[in-house]
Amino acid sequence: MKTTDTAHSGTRETDGLETPSDLKTPTDLSPNSVDAVSGALRELLADAFALYVKTKNFHWHMSGSHFRDYHLLLDEHADQIFAMTDVIAERARKIGGTTLRSIGDIARHQTLKDNDAEFVAPKDMLAELCADNQTLTRSLREKHKICEQQNDVATTSLIEAWIDETERRTWFLYETMRRL
Repeated sequence: MKTTDTAHSGTRETDGLETPSDLKTPTDLSPNSVDAVSGALRELLADAFALYVKTKNFHWHMSGSHFRDYHLLLDEHADQIFAMTDVIAERARKIGGTTLRSIGDIARHQTLKDNDAEFVAPKDMLAELCADNQTLTRSLREKHKICEQQNDVATTSLIEAWIDETERRTWFLYETMRRL
C-alpha cells in the first residue's frame, strides 16, 4: 500500500513504510507535555553530544607532565556523558516524542560551544570543561523544572541523577586544575 508523507522534508512515497504518526507512543502525558519534555530532552541531548565530543577531543589532544592522569580522567568523563545520550533519546521516544536525527540537528540545538583550536593548553582544557559542565548543570536544572511542570516524574528523576554526575565532573575538573 502506497501512502504519502508530507512531514518536515516535503512529500515522499512511503510504500507501506511507517510515517511520523507511527512513531507516537501511548502516554498519559498531554500532547503539549510531550512536546515540552521532548523539546527539552532534544536540547539536552544536543549538549550532551557536544560535551562528549569536546571531552574526547581534549582527551585525544592532551599533553604535558600530567598526561596520563588527565587523559584517563577525560576518558572516564566522556564515557559517563556518552552513557547519558541513549537514555535521553529513549526517554523522549518512551513518551511519544522524537529526538535528534543528525549532526546538523545536534548543531542546531546545542548551546555549548565547540572548540576547534589547533592547540589548547591542559589547564585551559580543564577550565573549559569545568565551565561547560557548570553550564550543563544549570541547563539540567531548567529542564528539571520543565519536566516537573509537565508532571513527568520519570524524566525529573533521571535529570536528578545527571545533575549529580555533572556536579561530580565539575568538582573533579576544578580540583584537578586548581593547582596548575
